Amino acid sequence: MNIEEYIKTSDKLPESRKLVLNLIVTANYISEKIAEALKPYGVSNQQFNVLRILRGQKGKPANLCTIQERMVSKMSNTTRLVDKLVDKGLSERIVCPSNRRKVEIRITEKGLDLLSQIDAVIDEVENDFANKINEKEKESLNLKLNELRS
Repeated sequence: MNIEEYIKTSDKLPESRKLVLNLIVTANYISEKIAEALKPYGVSNQQFNVLRILRGQKGKPANLCTIQERMVSKMSNTTRLVDKLVDKGLSERIVCPSNRRKVEIRITEKGLDLLSQIDAVIDEVENDFANKINEKEKESLNLKLNELRS
């Protein structure tokens, strides 16, 4: 279905608008599919993103600034996301003994276990989506998307 059919318009849209609308609609579609896959595990897309960032630290804690810089979807509620992960036992706060104002966050074993369960499910969602085009097209599209953000 083309974007005009999707948004139910008979107007002739400029290519630049079609591109932007296609990107937004596609990003929302992917986000919804990932959210559906994560729902049984009780985590949101953003919480999942934070857990993967923390796992990427390989046991080293991260501060809120580091987490926010690495998030796929930049948002101001990183503290609230971390609070929810701490409440669920998926991450923990570590207070620096020499500077009580310095707080870092680390993933827990429970968080690592949950991610190991989720990994295959998310891989499947990503592959179901990405396998609609071939490897050369994926490389080209990734290159073009990088260019659009630069």
